[in-house]
Amino acid sequence: MTTSCLFCKIVRGEIPAVRVYEDDHTLAFMDVFPASEGHTLVIAKAHAPNLLEIAEPDLLAAMATTQRVTRAVNQALAPDGFRINQFNGAAAGQSVLHYHVHIVPIREGQRAGAHGRDKADPAALEVVAARIRQALT
Repeated sequence: MTTSCLFCKIVRGEIPAVRVYEDDHTLAFMDVFPASEGHTLVIAKAHAPNLLEIAEPDLLAAMATTQRVTRAVNQALAPDGFRINQFNGAAAGQSVLHYHVHIVPIREGQRAGAHGRDKADPAALEVVAARIRQALT
């Protein structure tokens, strides 16, 4: 972990996040600038800036958590589909230089971008997160 990385600070509990799932190697939490309802981020707890630099065990753990959380999002919110996005480098749209995966639920006819434009209300995020957490059990 690094001292200045936003996601490392979330892992350490220095910055609040609406957490959905956590294990020894990964953390899933609601995106504060959601592209759609239920937009969730999955990170490896170990700091790595991108796909090219993440250690294979951390990558495998993050992908397993992505699948598990996506199943819960699917069950909790019943979207028509979902996008799994992972960006590497600012030119590709990566805004936090810590390996992470976006789970973006999509409704038929919805045109959701990779990132939302407006900051979500934390209380509204918590309501959605509770539904996803319930589906994880």
